[in-house]
Amino acid sequence: MGVFRWEIILAVLGVVVPIAAALYEFVFVGRKRLGYRVQMDTTATDAVHSRYAGALQQLQDGDGTRLADPSFVLLRVENSGATHIDSGDYAALPDDKVGIRVRFPGRRVAGMVVTELSDDFLRPCFADGSGLSVRDGVIELPKVPLNRSAHYKVLAALERTGEEGSGSGPRAEFDPPEVVGGIKGGVGNGGIQETRSQTGTSWRAVALICFLVLVVLGQLAVALGGDDAAALDCAEGKLVLSGSTAFGPVLRDAAEAYRKTCPDAEFAVRTEASSEGLEELDRAGREQGSGSPAQLAFTDGEKGGAYPRLLPRPVAFSLFTLVVNGEAGVHDLSLEQIRRIYDGKVANWKELGGNDLPVLLVGRLNDSGTRRAFEQKVLGAQEPPLTSDDCRTPRPGAASGPIRCERSSTGGVLDAVEQVPGALGYSALGEAADRRDLRPVSIDGHRATLEGADHGAYPFWETEYAHTYGEPPADSLAAGFLRYLTNEVGKDIVRSHGHRPCAELQNPVLCRPTGQAGPRPASPPASPPASGGETDGG
Repeated sequence: MGVFRWEIILAVLGVVVPIAAALYEFVFVGRKRLGYRVQMDTTATDAVHSRYAGALQQLQDGDGTRLADPSFVLLRVENSGATHIDSGDYAALPDDKVGIRVRFPGRRVAGMVVTELSDDFLRPCFADGSGLSVRDGVIELPKVPLNRSAHYKVLAALERTGEEGSGSGPRAEFDPPEVVGGIKGGVGNGGIQETRSQTGTSWRAVALICFLVLVVLGQLAVALGGDDAAALDCAEGKLVLSGSTAFGPVLRDAAEAYRKTCPDAEFAVRTEASSEGLEELDRAGREQGSGSPAQLAFTDGEKGGAYPRLLPRPVAFSLFTLVVNGEAGVHDLSLEQIRRIYDGKVANWKELGGNDLPVLLVGRLNDSGTRRAFEQKVLGAQEPPLTSDDCRTPRPGAASGPIRCERSSTGGVLDAVEQVPGALGYSALGEAADRRDLRPVSIDGHRATLEGADHGAYPFWETEYAHTYGEPPADSLAAGFLRYLTNEVGKDIVRSHGHRPCAELQNPVLCRPTGQAGPRPASPPASPPASGGETDGG
């Protein structure tokens, strides 16, 4: 809508309209107002004959004559405004003591009495000489000063006169009384106004409530409507997401969620290994020649000194865990025990208090960032060489030591550990948590938790980085998707897979490149990278 946004307009209306309604009701309409209310107007004759009518059938005038078709009227006079009414406020001549006159068409006043006062100090206002009288069938009421909400009531006994307005028979209804009076400076022309007894919610209040409900519904419609795309910085085009298999589930879910909000965006998720993602991104950038290709490469850890044209951005803190086949019978291993296992010094789980099963190792290929994190943070050395293809029997001519196989993805490692009794492997925490037949292994009594890693007690973690070839344009799909991973929806997706947004760390420097961060938690010294792997990616 150009400069004017609907949500702002609706919010302003939601504030301005109630204020205007309050000003109208209490300042303009209710500033000074004299009102009256007919609370009863009924005949004294019985519609159904009753022997208990008694004196009501014998009502007489002062001279002893019975009243013809007698009736009673109870009239309430009140200050229905927001300010006080003084005796000088009545619209009458200064020497006239009468402020209000009440006439009953077709009826004559046989008697009248003031029956109720809101405040006892009003009593002198109706004393002799105050102006209270009945003259020529008209009730005259004095100029009574009334504070806010003050009132008095007048009960009158009347009889039918047969004049015009008295109806055609004794059962005919009477015309309503005519009340004449006014105040100076009152609402409208200042005349006395008939009021109503409020027994339910006024139509003004109902209208205001309905208006506010419509404002809220309108704001909700705007929030759920097309403005989402602008709020999420939607971009169009196609983006390739490559690299870490451990972070692959996050990327697939985030891409699908982004696409639902921004339908003009397309994604191709190719997560095979961190080093492959970095190599593919670097190659795409060189082939393009200038600018940044529509591709992001994700790695579990830093890229090191390779690929100097790629810019890293920390996006999440990834937790990893050792996993063991449920039949092994172990739940916790110390760093020393883990290193002894991978050095080939432990051949059977019963040597560590587990069941009588041989130890079998399942690892990742040499280009895996998860493997790099395991070697650097846990082993402090390289994993032993590959000796088996099926994770059960050694290759012909394989070197002595533990049987060890390799798989190309996190899911492949978990499948192998799940299928081979006594197998031990590692994976991202979120994916391992979904496997019923696997047991996460604590390290030195510490489970894989954000708090443990944040305080240096749990060593098996890594920062997840997103890499771009140079700086992508701010309005590109690559830049928009990176921003999406750090907003509320993106953070929820990251958490749902066992990772944590960098902003949630107690020590946020853990999520920065090593050259920009302070000292990391204590961990085993890193070993030189294995041949064929130049990265820390996953």
